[in-house]
Amino acid sequence: GRERASSGSRSRLRAFSSGDPIYNRSDSPCDFPDVPDRETTRLQKFGKLMAGPNTDLDELRKLSWSGIPPSVRATTWQLLCGYLPPNIDWREETLQRKRLEYRRFIEQYYHTRLDPTHNDTFRQIHIDVPRMNPEVPLFQQQKVQECFERILFIWSIRHPASGYVQGINDLVTPFFIVFLSYYISGDKNPETFNLSSLPEETLKNIEADSFWCMQKLLEGIQDNYTLAQPGVQTKIMALKDLMKRLDASLDQHFEQNKVEYIQFAFRWMNNLLMREFPLRCVIRVWDSYLSERDGFAAFHVYVCAALLEKFSADIRRRKDFQDIMLFIQSLPTSKWTDSDIELLLAEAFQYKFMFADAPGHLNTKR
Repeated sequence: GRERASSGSRSRLRAFSSGDPIYNRSDSPCDFPDVPDRETTRLQKFGKLMAGPNTDLDELRKLSWSGIPPSVRATTWQLLCGYLPPNIDWREETLQRKRLEYRRFIEQYYHTRLDPTHNDTFRQIHIDVPRMNPEVPLFQQQKVQECFERILFIWSIRHPASGYVQGINDLVTPFFIVFLSYYISGDKNPETFNLSSLPEETLKNIEADSFWCMQKLLEGIQDNYTLAQPGVQTKIMALKDLMKRLDASLDQHFEQNKVEYIQFAFRWMNNLLMREFPLRCVIRVWDSYLSERDGFAAFHVYVCAALLEKFSADIRRRKDFQDIMLFIQSLPTSKWTDSDIELLLAEAFQYKFMFADAPGHLNTKR
């Protein structure tokens, strides 16, 4: 399960976390007497790095790769995305400026959603948003769905090269959950949290921060969503080439049963495996993706390969196209924990190391 810091450590960490008007460097980030030793040590390391005056992002990436404590995840993600500046003195001003900028975008663009030019886009967003994570009560709340509709519409208007494509909607959810978690007490599950008890201003801040961080993420993978989705196609080819080297018997099994990689891996690339794992596990995966220079592109392909390899024997036991596809499209990961994800990530990292000097077609950035 997910680790949670106690309320005592959370209040201390708020002194150098995002979303608050003060970054109080006199408050010692190294004093967490009420948290278990292992978590205390990790919180101390994050605390020292983020307490300023300038956060070393390379060190933060190294520390974050193996998982980020929930109480500092929001700030860490914002730093790793490039949304918050490394300099602690500029962070609050940056947050206020970017949140105001997003609100101005809403004033400027959102009323055009029903114009003939944009109506089709908004209608598709309006259809897709309620379908996201149907098993998570948070996302069934109207307030949340309205936040998502604004985020996705504003992004599509400002990125006409791709516009809105199904799959982009999934990429908001981890940010929204993580940033909401920052504002609610550690014993509450954000996935079942009722937003009626959250101040309106706080919700606006979560929405704005989610918008900007999603935009930062998409800057690195926008070719996944432009016309004909060339980024997705390239990554599927890279996965196929990788599996030929890693597991020839599985690759041959696919061929014998006429299973094309695009038939299952399109969703894996388009939705970044968000349909394959519980949301809590996706968040842990993103800790590592955000810590990699090219995590959502190149490293993601290695994670997909590790996932195939994990279930290789199960897939090879299935002897026809339909059985294989049914299994791959509903992998038995619903009970997975951080430990399962960490084993998968370690395997993917090993593949990355093995194929670091592989031919150019394994490099998803051309």
